[in-house]
Amino acid sequence: MATYFDQSLAQIKIFEGCVPWMYLDSRGNVTVGVGLMLPNAASACALAFLLAGAAASADQIGDEFARVTALAPNKLPAFYKSDSSPQLPQDIIDAKLSGVLQGFEGTVRAGVPGYDALPDNVKLALLDMAYNLGPQKLLREYPMMLQAVQSGNWAQAATQCARGGISATRNAWTRQQFLSAAAGLGPSQS
Repeated sequence: MATYFDQSLAQIKIFEGCVPWMYLDSRGNVTVGVGLMLPNAASACALAFLLAGAAASADQIGDEFARVTALAPNKLPAFYKSDSSPQLPQDIIDAKLSGVLQGFEGTVRAGVPGYDALPDNVKLALLDMAYNLGPQKLLREYPMMLQAVQSGNWAQAATQCARGGISATRNAWTRQQFLSAAAGLGPSQS
């Protein structure tokens, strides 16, 4: 059986999507993979993009970054793909996602006493929220939910975990993780 961390990686890919080419997110940031924001062309060039099965050059990656940056934001990812779009291999996308989530989990672990002893469903909910919001925002803006988590009141945590700006499905999934913990059940699937 997969660990809660592996389950979290898979669930985040479902909610965030996984796009191997550069696109603009809803805020106009160049993004790739599972929501990995690329702040500048140099950050894009630091990744091992492929083009037609071979390593893409820094010029090809930089040109693609510039092309995508000039397009309208908030379109579906397919809008940004062209025949000359370099793509990241899945193993690199997965490694980046895992690294980001490990860092986020470290921040949440430091901010939530007893984190390691929490039920896996609760960790799944917290990791999804940390990935979506950023771990600092989770720790800063959800004090009532975190108080409920620390006291083991999973039903109360479920009532406090709703986020704005995401799908009702994602909020329901996160809520269900807390409710499953309250019922003593294992993690819920999507």
